[in-house]
Amino acid sequence: MSNTKNKSWLFYSLGTAVLWGVWGAFIEIPEKAGFPATLGYVVWSLTVIPIGIFALIKLKGKLDKDKKSIFLGMAVGLLGSAGQLLLFQALRTGPAYLVFPFISVAPVVTILMSVMFLKEKAGKRAWVGIVLATLAIFLLSYSPKGNSESSGLMWIILALLVALMWGLQGYILKTGNNSMKAESLVFYNTIAALLIVPFAIFMTDFSQEINWTFKGPGLAAIIQFLNALGFLMLVYAFRYGKAIIVSPMVNALPPVLTVVLSLIIYQIIPHPVIIAGMVMAITGAFLLANE
Repeated sequence: MSNTKNKSWLFYSLGTAVLWGVWGAFIEIPEKAGFPATLGYVVWSLTVIPIGIFALIKLKGKLDKDKKSIFLGMAVGLLGSAGQLLLFQALRTGPAYLVFPFISVAPVVTILMSVMFLKEKAGKRAWVGIVLATLAIFLLSYSPKGNSESSGLMWIILALLVALMWGLQGYILKTGNNSMKAESLVFYNTIAALLIVPFAIFMTDFSQEINWTFKGPGLAAIIQFLNALGFLMLVYAFRYGKAIIVSPMVNALPPVLTVVLSLIIYQIIPHPVIIAGMVMAITGAFLLANE
């Protein structure tokens, strides 16, 4: 089922990249309009509910309920959701131009764990693609140094922790798909996402003015639903493809689409480093797709 000759993994990987790429291009709009990112998480957790219901319907009541499946499913959801909140905290105390390169290590974690524990292998062309896509992620996370100042070293610890959590999430996604139904993973992710909501509310600064109009939660819901659909596609991508190939592809391609959309919509000219990352990401994805 994980044989990359089955091109289902490519369809779902590209679907994830498109959805997350569009999501990335618009996600800042609600926050810039006065709707905090932490409340954006709350809205996102609500948008995954229909995804969870879809998974439950597709399961026809045959949800994997054994202890291992529940553990793996909840682990995937908690690692992803908690990682988002830790990222918010890291960005509060550390500069984004340093935080995101740290987090871009996540696919490396997935790749190393999959090679060591799942014994996944790839051809020479695929390994070239893996290396190019992984390096592209570092370049695509680049942002010119601004006026933001870092406060202490906690943001470094938080950023590395997020990278570890998201890298481990990718590994568990593949492990879980090997022993349980993909839809069960999606359902348990929904439960885990909702469990983290109280922490997101606690982290929200309600002393500041919050935009409760459509441009806030309403627009956030539409945009965050793209993220939720992207996760659904991601689960299937890991189900049918090797983690060492899917992980770098779904992490490298979304920023490329985000940059292109930003160029078209906001007329933002990307930095030469970003352009280099885009070329490497596309080249790497092409090699991976033809592995």
